[in-house]
Amino acid sequence: MSCCVIGGGGFIGQHLVQVLVSQGKSVIVVDLNRQCLVGVPSGVKYFTGNYGDRSFLYNILKDVDEVIDLAYASVPKTSFDDPIQDILSNLPPAINLFEIASGLKIKRIVVVSSGGTIYGKAVNLPISENHPTNPISPYGITKLAIEKYAQMYHMLKGLPVVFVRPANAFGEGQKPFIAQGFIATAIASALTGCEINLFGEQGTIRDYIYVRDVVSGIIAALEHGRTGESYNIGSGIGRSNRKILEMIESMAKLEGIELHVKILQPRKYDVPANILNSSKLQNETGWFPTVSFIKGLELTWKHFKEHYNQ
Repeated sequence: MSCCVIGGGGFIGQHLVQVLVSQGKSVIVVDLNRQCLVGVPSGVKYFTGNYGDRSFLYNILKDVDEVIDLAYASVPKTSFDDPIQDILSNLPPAINLFEIASGLKIKRIVVVSSGGTIYGKAVNLPISENHPTNPISPYGITKLAIEKYAQMYHMLKGLPVVFVRPANAFGEGQKPFIAQGFIATAIASALTGCEINLFGEQGTIRDYIYVRDVVSGIIAALEHGRTGESYNIGSGIGRSNRKILEMIESMAKLEGIELHVKILQPRKYDVPANILNSSKLQNETGWFPTVSFIKGLELTWKHFKEHYNQ
């Protein structure tokens, strides 16, 4: 089985590629920047380029069995800075992928969406896949639009697509200070003596899930998910930013490190709470998270302490 991972050089992508290779799959990675592809097993084929380029993508996918699309060129904050660019840099390449894949003999394509943004403000918690989708960020709106286009290709052209909607992934290798990834930024800030911004006294409540569990959820949807269906990937437990900082602080104190927290006004585009119900994925594929939050946090802290350079 050959699997193409688009955006395989990113945080989740690099963990995913390692697992796919360990399963004996022939893996192809497509990414804009070859430089970000580090620590990935040998034997993986790398292609650097824009997957919005039709001929480039067709030549890669023509003999591929499976596709996992992780690519996205912006984060929620940058989508507000330039919402038009958020559309232009993400939606046309995704449609290009669906158009090409619909004409090939691809067995399964997994689109990695966003469980943290496409639902908007929660009507009830935890959030299941049939919750209203009313995103309040350009990032979430574009992610949802990508889902809708893929669903259209599924209905009209038989595109064998499955959607996954991860919660807030964290773990080793996540980049801090990119306006996404609160835990990575908080740990890096603690280690370098930088201030940690907390928006409101408690911050927001989020469903944080260790990256290896996100990866196993993506693979479960790839292997056992039903085409045309969406699956949340989360822990089902919400933790406030304040609670996260308290847990990081307890580890930092053992190293003689003090946290410096700055309280700022809450941001309008942050939904107060986002917690995902992943029972659909669990019931249909047998997936469940295996790494506790505290264990994942300890592993992440250890990795940053050993490898992070400011």
